[in-house]
Amino acid sequence: MAADTAGAHVLEYTAEAQHRGPARPTLLTLEDLPPPDTRRWVTRRKAEVVEGVRQGLITREEALARYQLSEEEFQSWERLIDRHGVSALRVTRLQDYRRG
Repeated sequence: MAADTAGAHVLEYTAEAQHRGPARPTLLTLEDLPPPDTRRWVTRRKAEVVEGVRQGLITREEALARYQLSEEEFQSWERLIDRHGVSALRVTRLQDYRRG
């Protein structure tokens, strides 16, 4: 779940937290980001990349290059998080959220 605390975006990524609502927020570190060779983009990894950019751990350009993402794909992740929360990043739910 995304939250804004004194201007810093924070996320809680555990599956348990996603089911019961916001938990104690955590700040990301570079070690929390997915490895550059990531090929399987689960919800948590997408959220970590977006949040890493928002927290200033890496720039948008660095994220696009590091993970071989298009600007459009990254923007869609941001939009889904902002409009519907992290759970909207699940591939099986994308059509539902894109309609709404």
